[in-house]
Formats: sequence, structure tokens, C-alpha cells
Amino acid sequence: MKDKILALEKIALLLEPGDKKRLEVREKVIQYGEDFLDEIEELKAYIFTEDKGAGLLESPIKEEPENIEQTLELLLNNVDIPGLNPASGGHLGYIPGGGIYYSALGDYLADITNRYAGIFFASPGAVRMENMLIRWMADIVGYPSTAAGNLASGGSIANLSAIVTAREAHNIKSKNIEKTVIYLSSQAHHCIDKAIRIAGLQECVIRYIPLDSNYRIIPEALEKMIREDDTAGLSPFMIIASAGTTDVGAVDPLEEIGKIARSRKLWYHIDAAYGGFFLLTDYGKSLMKGIELSDSVVMDPHKGLFLPYGLGVVLVKDVHALNKVHQYQANYMQDALEFTDEPSPAELSPELTKHFRGLRLWLPLKLHGLIPFRAALEEKLLLARYFYEEIQKIQGFAVGPPPELSVVTYRYIPKKGDPDAFNKKLIEAVQQDGTVFISSTILNGHFTLRLAVLSFRTHIKTINTLLEILKLKVEELEVMEP
Repeated sequence: MKDKILALEKIALLLEPGDKKRLEVREKVIQYGEDFLDEIEELKAYIFTEDKGAGLLESPIKEEPENIEQTLELLLNNVDIPGLNPASGGHLGYIPGGGIYYSALGDYLADITNRYAGIFFASPGAVRMENMLIRWMADIVGYPSTAAGNLASGGSIANLSAIVTAREAHNIKSKNIEKTVIYLSSQAHHCIDKAIRIAGLQECVIRYIPLDSNYRIIPEALEKMIREDDTAGLSPFMIIASAGTTDVGAVDPLEEIGKIARSRKLWYHIDAAYGGFFLLTDYGKSLMKGIELSDSVVMDPHKGLFLPYGLGVVLVKDVHALNKVHQYQANYMQDALEFTDEPSPAELSPELTKHFRGLRLWLPLKLHGLIPFRAALEEKLLLARYFYEEIQKIQGFAVGPPPELSVVTYRYIPKKGDPDAFNKKLIEAVQQDGTVFISSTILNGHFTLRLAVLSFRTHIKTINTLLEILKLKVEELEVMEP
């Protein structure tokens, strides 16, 4: 047996490459990344390819290794060329992610050291770092010292965690679900609906609150609905508002809604995944006044702090509510459950296995400071307003409401034919060109184009390029129309 173990050990040690091999591979990987960043201004935001990355299937996982050059070539041709380039400043669709460099270095260090950030006992420093970051974000929102939270993989899991916490805090059981009422906007992100279903609340009464002309919840209509439901013998439970909707960037009247929630003793949740970090600006603080009245809030550093995808944050005002639903006991973890004044993420989230996500946020905040983040956020707000004004100077374009944050909705009204069909052709033409990428939505039954400015690499030159492309593509399509 010993000989067999030693023979296997010799082979298994291939998983521990020596310093020369590490250097060889690392230099090629770093050079690949440097080439990507050096060319980022020239790279298209979207590329159509015939095979759509199918070349990966021609290189299956094998018993024997392949060299780094071949592997990076596969990556380039099948992953980093086809489709959307989210690292591009020309990504002006959906809600762009980020990709700041120091965050990647944070991930590298987190992966090399492989700190387990789930339990204080296992890595007190990693847990302290994550809790410190959560405390910082809670302060931005205006939550008290009783607040806690978790660094999740994104807004979807963060929203799910908040909704499950609300369910347990209000003791919602299966026997009373059918009389329990949830109030939200038709503009709420689709992950909210998904979270309600996953949380076992799909049989609740779901009320969609009427919206004003800017797609914001009307507080008076909300209060009327709650009063009527209460009179009818139903149990109003939770209000979900948005601080930056995906479709139009709308911010609901958070303070008015918060006062209603407090007077009616309802759980008040705010999805600020997109808009939350605009609180770092004076304008954002004013716009989102009342966010501190919520019981829970979600904000995504991989949006408003320009980090790579993979970090959404849930904050809950009452740490006990978060702990109640997520705590656990296991015999094999008895050594780790000693008392500490630092809550462990595994006790406050669905995850036990926990990647050290905090380092990808902490490192860039330490190395950059807040000044450039705040400046970039203010720049994006102004770029949206700039586009809103400039697009109206191109004859034929109509716009939606003035941007509250950094999303603008607009569409072209052709001289003849169906506007919806024309705008569909227009967005396809822009995406086919690929220099910039825009997206679309349906508003009031009409096909509508969207500009979403949040990439830290998007600047006024990018917006001017989009304006030129839109004007050119409209002219080409108008000529082609019968």
C-alpha cells in the first residue's frame, strides 16, 4: 500500500508546479490580460460570430495536459471574441458591470491564499474585513449599528436572502400564505419574482402598485391598497421598492413609502442593486432620501463600484432577523462555534462554503480611495443627461422621462411604417456594427431603446460615438424602407 501511495503522490504532485513553471504560465496569462487591456479602446462591444464559441467543443477535456499557448488561443477565439464584451466602455445595454484591475488582483490573492471566509474561527481577518465592508455600506445607507449583511454572488441571491429573512421575521407560515400580501412595482427586477417563488411565497397575494408617468410607485395608491386589503381580512406583509429600476432607472419615493411601511408595520425592502452606490454622490443622497427607513436593502458593488461580476450585498437592519433564518448547528463544526463579537458570514447567509469575496472590494477601495469612484459615478449621471439632450437634436427621436440615474429610454419615429418594427431593425443594426452595444425593452406596449451608462470606461467620446452611429443607421434604414 505504501508503494502505491508514493506512486500516486508522485503523479499528484503535478498539481503543485514549481516556481519556473508557475512563472512560465503566469507570464503568458498576464500578457494575455495586458494585451486585452491595451486593446480595450479598439475592441468592439459586441461581435457576431458564426460558431458562437463552438470551437471549445472540438477540444474536450483529456487525460493529458495541453500547453498554455493552445489553451489561451482557445479562450481568445471562443470566449473573449464572440458576443458581448462587458469590459468595454461601449457596453451601454442592460446594467453594465465593471472590471477594475485591482479587483482582479484581489481575486488572485484570495484564490492563491484560499482563505475560508465563512467562519470567524477559520479566518478571523477575512471575516473582519468582510464585516468591516458591510459596516461601511450600512453607514452609506444610514443603517444603525444593529445592521448586518452578507457579500453574496450578486443581486439575485442578495434579494432572495432579504425576502426569506422578511418571511421569517414576520412568521409567515404555509397556513396563512394565501392571505398574505406583497406589494411591489411592475418595474421591479425579475429576480424579485424569482426570489418570491424560491422563498415559497408564490401563493401570496401579489399587488402591483400603480405608477406615475416616470414609472415610480404612487404612495397614495399603495396606502389605499393596504387599507383595502386590511379591511378585506388579508394580511399586508411586505413592500418592495426600487432605487434604480433596470428598465428606466426609476427611483421610487423611498421616504413616503417608508413612512407607510412603518405606520402599517410592514417589512420594507429596497432593491438598490443598480442605484445604491449613487449614494456616494450628493445628488444620490438627495434622490434616495428615506432609504434608511427600509428593513433590508440590496446593492451591487459589481455595478455601482465597477467591480467584476460576482458581488452583490444584502444589508438587514436587524442582525437577529438575518441570523434567525440562516443560523445552523453541526457536530463537526463544534470547534468553530466559539463565542465571538464578529458574526460569521455562514451564520448570516445560505452559504457555508464561502469564497473570500471581500478582498475583491477591499483592495481597490484601499488602493484608489473613494475620490475616483465618486467622480466616476457623477460622470455617469451627467453622461446620461447629456445623451438625453443630444438625442433629441436628431430629428425623429422621441425620449422617455428625464433620467433620474444613468438610464435613458428613447425610440425613433420613422416617417412611415411601424415604429416598433423600425426600432427593432435599428437596434439590430447597431449591435451588428458592434462598436457600441445598446439594449431594448417594452414600455407601454412599445419597443423602446435603452441607454445604460455605468461602465467606468464609458466617457463622453463613447456617447458621441453612439449618437453618430444611431444617426447613420437611421439614415440607412430610412433609405431601405419601401
